[in-house]
Amino acid sequence: MIKFDEFKLDNGLKVIFHKDETTPMAVVNIIYDVGARDESEDRTGFAHLFEHLMFGGSKNIENFDAPLQLAGGECNAFTNNDITNYYDTLPVENIETAFWLESDRMLELAFTPKSLEVQRSVVIEEFKQRYLNQPYGDVWLLLRPLIYKTHPYKWATIGKNIEHIENATMQDVKDFFFTHYGPQNATLVVGGNLALDEVKRLSEKWFGNIPSRPKLARDIPNEPAQLEARQLEVERKVPADALYIAFRMGNRKSKEHFCGDLLSDILGRGRSSRLYSELIDKQKLFTTLSAYVSAGWEDGLFIVSGHLNQGVSFEKAEAEIWKILNEMGETEIENRELTKVLNKFKTAKVFSEQTLLNRVMNIAMFDLMGKLDVINEELNEYDKVTSTQIRDFSKRVFVTTNSSTLRIKAQK
Repeated sequence: MIKFDEFKLDNGLKVIFHKDETTPMAVVNIIYDVGARDESEDRTGFAHLFEHLMFGGSKNIENFDAPLQLAGGECNAFTNNDITNYYDTLPVENIETAFWLESDRMLELAFTPKSLEVQRSVVIEEFKQRYLNQPYGDVWLLLRPLIYKTHPYKWATIGKNIEHIENATMQDVKDFFFTHYGPQNATLVVGGNLALDEVKRLSEKWFGNIPSRPKLARDIPNEPAQLEARQLEVERKVPADALYIAFRMGNRKSKEHFCGDLLSDILGRGRSSRLYSELIDKQKLFTTLSAYVSAGWEDGLFIVSGHLNQGVSFEKAEAEIWKILNEMGETEIENRELTKVLNKFKTAKVFSEQTLLNRVMNIAMFDLMGKLDVINEELNEYDKVTSTQIRDFSKRVFVTTNSSTLRIKAQK
C-alpha cells in the first residue's frame, strides 16, 4: 500500500508527499507534463534536448551536479513521448539542497549560448551514436512513422532528424521552456522520513514564489483507425535479419492495457513463453524473440520482435509468428498458464516497489495520468483479466489490417 498526502501551492504546483521511515535517503522528483508529442513537426527533439539543458545551469546556479554531489546525492532524468521526469536522491538531512536546485531551474534556465551549444552537441552525438551508428538503432525512427500518419507519436523522442536540433535557436529554446516548464505544468513528489509540515514549508519556501504561466491546452490530432497492413523492408549493416511486427491497442490508461501487458508475458517472457519455446527452442527460427507493449498515454502498441537465425526467410518466420498469434484468438488459454504468468508479474511488480525511488516515480506518473486515486488498485486490474478476455483481445488486435511490419535485412 502506497500512502501519500497531497497539496497545491498558489502558483499551481501540485506537491505529493510519501513518508518512508525505513531509509535514510530521500527522493525529490519533478515530473513535467511535456513530451515529444508536444513538439511541432518541424521542430522535433526539443523535449529530449531540454532533458539535457536542464542540467546545464539555471538562473542563479551555474552548476547543478556539484552542489548535489557535495550533499551526498545524485540525479538523473528521462524523457519519452508523453512526459519529462527529473529526480534527485540524497540523504534526508540534506533534502533542502534538492529543493533549492530544482526550484531554480523551474524558475528559469541560464540560457547561455555556451550551454545551448554544449547540450546541442551532446544530443547530436547521442543521435548519431545510439540511432544512426548502432546496429538496429534506427528501428523506432522507421517503425513509428510506419504506424502513425497523423499523431505526433510518429516521431521518436530523439526527434525526426538531426537538423531540427542543429537549427534550434535560442528563441526557440526559450519559447519551449516558458510554455512547458512552469509550476502549473508540473508535479513535485517528495519521499523520505520527513514530516508533512516540513515538506510544506520547504515547498512554499523554494517553489512558492515561482510565477505561474498559462497552462497550454493540447490540440493533438487523433490517429485514424488503421485499415490496411503496412510493411517496410530496409537493408542495414547488422549482424542478422530482424523482424518487428507492431499492432495498435488501447493506451496506458485503458482497461485493454492490462490484458495486453499480461498477454505479452504469455507470448514472450522467459524460456517457457509460447514464442520462445516454439520458435527458438523447437523450430530454431530465431536467436532472440520477444513480445512487449509500448504503453503510450494516448495510444498503445503490442510489438513482437526478434532476430532470425541464419538461412531463415522472413516469409517462414512471419508465417510461424502469425500462426501462434492466430491460435491465441481461437482458443482460451488454461487458467494454470494465466495464473503462472500473473504470479510472476505480481512478484516483479511488488519487488520493484521496494525501492523508494520507484514508489516516488510511480506516484508522479499516476498523478500526471490522472489516476493517482487508483495507484494501489492496479494489481487488482491484472487479477481481473480472464482467459476469455485474452482470447478476445487477440482476435481483435492480431489482424493483418492492424499490423505494421518492419523487416531489417542484413547487408551481404
